[in-house]
Order: sequence, then C-alpha cells, then structure tokens
Amino acid sequence: MTSLRKGRLRIEGAADPVSGMLPILPGVPATTGDGAGVDDEMRRNLAYGRPRSLVPYTRQWGYGRERTERELPTVVLENDQLTATFLPGYGGRLWSLVHRPGGRELLHRNPILQPANLALRDAWVAGGVEWNLGTTGHWPLTCEPLHAVRVTAADGTPVLRMFEFERLRRLIVRIDAWLPAGSPVLYVHVSLHNPSDQVTPVYWWSNIAVPESAGVRVLCPAERAFHFDYVSDLRHVPFPGTDGADRSYPARALQAADYFLDLPEGERRWIAALDETGSGLVQTSTGRLRGRKLFCWGTTTGGRHWQEWLSGPGAPYLEIQAGLARTQLEHLPMPGGATWSWVEAYGRLDVDAPVVHGSWREACEATGEALDRLVPPVRLDEALREAAAFGPPEEWLAEGSGWGGLEGLAGFPPPGPEQAPWQELRATGRLPVCDPPAPPVTGRRWREALENSADDWHAYYHLGLMRLADGEDDAAREACELSAGARRTPWALRVLAFLASSPQEAADLMLEAHRLRPDLRELAVETLDALLAAGRGEAALALTEALPYRDHGRIRLAEARAAHATGDDDRLRRLLAEGIRVDDLREGEVSLDRLWLAVHPGEPVPPRYDFRMSASA
Repeated sequence: MTSLRKGRLRIEGAADPVSGMLPILPGVPATTGDGAGVDDEMRRNLAYGRPRSLVPYTRQWGYGRERTERELPTVVLENDQLTATFLPGYGGRLWSLVHRPGGRELLHRNPILQPANLALRDAWVAGGVEWNLGTTGHWPLTCEPLHAVRVTAADGTPVLRMFEFERLRRLIVRIDAWLPAGSPVLYVHVSLHNPSDQVTPVYWWSNIAVPESAGVRVLCPAERAFHFDYVSDLRHVPFPGTDGADRSYPARALQAADYFLDLPEGERRWIAALDETGSGLVQTSTGRLRGRKLFCWGTTTGGRHWQEWLSGPGAPYLEIQAGLARTQLEHLPMPGGATWSWVEAYGRLDVDAPVVHGSWREACEATGEALDRLVPPVRLDEALREAAAFGPPEEWLAEGSGWGGLEGLAGFPPPGPEQAPWQELRATGRLPVCDPPAPPVTGRRWREALENSADDWHAYYHLGLMRLADGEDDAAREACELSAGARRTPWALRVLAFLASSPQEAADLMLEAHRLRPDLRELAVETLDALLAAGRGEAALALTEALPYRDHGRIRLAEARAAHATGDDDRLRRLLAEGIRVDDLREGEVSLDRLWLAVHPGEPVPPRYDFRMSASA
C-alpha cells in the first residue's frame, strides 16, 4: 500500500528569507560559444533566451546565520520500499528519499536549513532535489511555496501534485510525484505549459544533491563532457579522464567545476552516484530530459568553506543533475500553446562494487544493466501515459501564490491582497497609486493596459519596468523619466540609475534615491556599490558612517572596499581583524579574499575569508 500524508520536519534552521521591495533589474549575462567542441546547435542555444532583466521578481534576502529549532510543513509519500519527503514551502523540493528496507538516506539530507546567496533571487538552500525552471541559475521559486493538492491515479495510487505560475517565463509548471505499491523507484512527472501564443525560452534542470565521500563515483553512459570551471569558456573534454585525473570521483577534484555529460544519441538517459560498496542513488528519465551533469565544490579551502557554509561541518555533498538541454547555459524555444512533459525516476541501485570501481566502460555497462532490471525503459513510458489519466484535485495540501489566479488560469486559486492593485487595473482600467509600489508584473495584457492609461508616477514606473523586461531600454528610460517628473521617488530613480549612461550619473541618481528612503538597507547597499563603481570612495565612506545599520555585513564590506579605494589600508586591516561576515555573500564573489591579500600580500587567506571556487580566482 502507498500513503500520502502531511507532516512536520524538525530542523535547525535560520529564519526564512523575505522578499525585498526592489525588483531585480539586471538579467543573466550571455555565454559565448567559443569553446572547443561547441557545435552549431549548442552555439544557437547559448545565444538564445537570456533574460535582459529578472523583473517581475524582487530579491529574497534578510536571512542570517543564527539558527534555532524549526518545524517546516511537509508532504510525505510512502510505500514499503521508499519514503519521500517534500517541502512545498521551498519550491516543492524533494528533501529526503529513504530506502526503507535498509533505512538508508539516498539524498543529501541537509542537517541544517541555511539560506545563502546562490539563487537568481539570492536565497537558496542546499540539499535534496530542487526543481529549476526559468533561466540559468537556481529558479525564482526555490524559496517560495508551491500549491500542493492530492490527486489519484487510475489504479487508486495517491499522487502529490505541486504547481505554480512561473512569472519570468510566464509558464505553468506542474510536478506530480507518486509511489506505486511495491515500486522501488519514486516517479516524478513534470509538465510545462506555455499558455501564451508566443514562443518562450525554456530552461529546466532537476538538481539532485547526494552525499560526497572518497568512495563515491558518478556514472553516466558518456565518454565526453562539456567542462565549465567558472573561469573560462566551455570545453569539450574526454570523461572521466580529463587533465590526467579521473573526474568521476568528485571528492578528488581540486576546484569547483561543472561537467555536462555528452550522452550519445540513442543512449538511455540516466546518472548515478554509487559509493565504495556499489550502492547509491540513480536517476533516469524519458527521452525529453536530454542533459546530465556532475557538479562538485572541489577540495580547495574555498570549496570546503562553501560546503560548510551551506550544510555545516561534516556534511559534504555533490550534485548530479538532469536537464532539457545539454548544458545549463542553454535555453530552448517553446512554441506558444505547447506542453512539454516527461517522467523521472529516483531509487536505490546496487551494482557489484569491483565493477563500479573498475574500468569506466564496464562500470557504465553494468550500471545500465542494473538500472534496466530496477526500472525498464518501457516502465517510464507507461508512467508517462498514466500521468495523463490522473484524476482531479481532491484535497488542498499547501498553498502557493495568487499570481496564477490573477492571470485567470484554470485550476489556480483566486488572487489575494498582493495582487489587489492589478485586479483593480483589470476591473477599472487604472492602476491605483501605492507607495511602496505594487509588486511588479509583466506580460502583454498588463503592458497594453498601462500603455493606454498611465498618467501618474506609479503607473509610469511600472510601465518602465515592463519595457525594461521586454528589452526596450530607451522606452523604459522615457517612462521612468515621466515617473520622476511627476514625483521624485527612489523607485524610478533607481531604474534611471540602472539605465544611466555613465557611472557618475548612476551614482548621483542612487544617492538621491537613498536620501528619499535612508531606512531601506537594500537601497543603501546598491548606493554604496554605485559610488564605488564611480570611484567615489570618500563619499562611500561618508555614507557608511551615517548609516544606523553600519554593522551589517554588506555595509562593513562596502566600508572595507571604500577604505582600500581611498588608500586607508590601516582602516581596512582593522575591519578585517575585527571580522567581516557577509551572510549573503554571492557564489563566486571573491571580494573578501582580495581585500585580505591587498593588505597581507603573500600571507594565506584565512578560511573565514576564503570563498574562492578556483585556484586562479
């Protein structure tokens, strides 16, 4: 028998991140296709679909590193083989998958819940299986709740359905998970639907964290990979033998790296992480999920520091992943009105250990044969057909946002207070004035409504955001100039600073914006960044000294940077000696180690300041 129930997860966790007031104006930078071995198809996909802006989303931050015991709502699927625990409040993440006969956890079940700045919107937590839709990076809903309901399969098996409207790409995502009686694998059916009549760039990767140890080997039926080391372009390299080392053992890697495994056409799609006994997690899918990837943090001081920053001491992990394209740097065009779907399966796989740790080809062949016995390919095709016959929602298990309801999408609950200003625009033809502004939206119908009705600072500001999201910088500037002309607000001034023609102009506009809302810390941080980018270190120091929250890590980091920029290295040394802890330090950010080396040349960077992801950073 299979059960589906609500539960609670007790965990040592930091406070949840909060959504800020400021929309994320920059988009995702483009990646070139100049690396060796990149073919024409990949080159097109690399050049396609990068969003110019992350509007309508705002940053998720405000978390710290002080943790207390917390209880999080869960939804649990269980049969006699597996127990699967989901966190609907964290993007529907599959937090735990336990093989019941032996009591073994197959995923990296993080012992702590610690947000850190790795996602598109900042906050992200490590562990389990994360579903990623939108664009390159951890998706905008990774720390947001999804709607969750109970449905039933034709044979009576209970199914967990999670769904939401993703607002960057304006797609409907639906994730169905179920455990048939006696099944050794968890089935996950993913459906993406484009409700518009326009082609939309699409990105999907299932991000699977598993425990890392010296004996864990990652296996996949590929003999080449696209290597990305966060420093140089993609390179098409042999795998696992690359640069004289066996990269299939992630614990041996020196530095952080992505290996996008280049599966030949016709090969079954799967990836596994098996330990020294030949046992571990396998993930497989139907054919649409084409890509597979290995990510490791590496063994540098910075890589180990990131592991502990995210999961605490003694809990290292690696990631195996599966996606629509061959790499995470690509997007695919999805026609208007289209629905794409596939089935994934997750379970325990056991293979003869000497074979697993023998030659690459024999290890992959034996693992593939064991997978065929565990879950034959035809069973995944059957599961894909079964998912089309799942029944209607029977019970609400968790609630997501009201944005799908605002769009009038079938099956979504009605909009709530957050969407009220936009409901009024739809009902009356006018957007009510709000300060702070209403949460941003994008989409053709909303832009058309504002193009026809905007005549106050608030409507012009939102029109500017919509034009920016559509890649029309000059038109966005014009709308925000009209907004600022009607009333000087920090909101429009900030957009004008983003679109400014020079760093000096941007700094002046950000200073004016800050003076209008000096209490808004995220605006102060951006103002300090603008001053430093304009070479105005003295002004940045003066601003930090006037802030009532100058002990915040980001403000102390800005003070340290400004001190160095103005030649006051004694002040920088004092700040470093006192300690600078930036709770939202960005993945790949190397500011702390460079500041240390600037005033302590030739000395080792203390581990607390070393977040370098490569030896050359």
